[in-house]
Amino acid sequence: MADKRRFDLFADLLTRTFPDVQRAFDIAGGMGKLNSALTARGLDVLTFDKRWKHDDVQYAQRLFTLDEPCACDVVVGMHPDGATRIIVEYAAKHRVPFAIVPCCSDNGMPYKPWMRHLAELGGTLGLDVEEVALPMQGRARVLVGRPRP
Repeated sequence: MADKRRFDLFADLLTRTFPDVQRAFDIAGGMGKLNSALTARGLDVLTFDKRWKHDDVQYAQRLFTLDEPCACDVVVGMHPDGATRIIVEYAAKHRVPFAIVPCCSDNGMPYKPWMRHLAELGGTLGLDVEEVALPMQGRARVLVGRPRP
């Protein structure tokens, strides 16, 4: 069962890790729970997802692409499934930091190799990537990336 604190724990980590961030893109954000948690902490957040039913948050009901104009200071994803890789690629292309809590790969790769692949991808694309953990049950490993100077 998923830890019900996951959105608040991730939001707390994000605000500690990126204290100067004001605007965030939440990719594959489902109902918008992470958006709500980040908004409660003073951030301006836009969630991208194809769901038609969601919380009352800023929501773009569409797939997120690399060509999305960059109107954010950070791009994030909490268990973004098939959108995980695009978060890393978008952050590199637009030179913004990212933070993701991957839950599964979009290509059938096992979890630990998928995490290594994402970290290596970020490094190849010019990002410094580190791993941290959230104090919760379930998929709690977070990849945090920042553009290299």
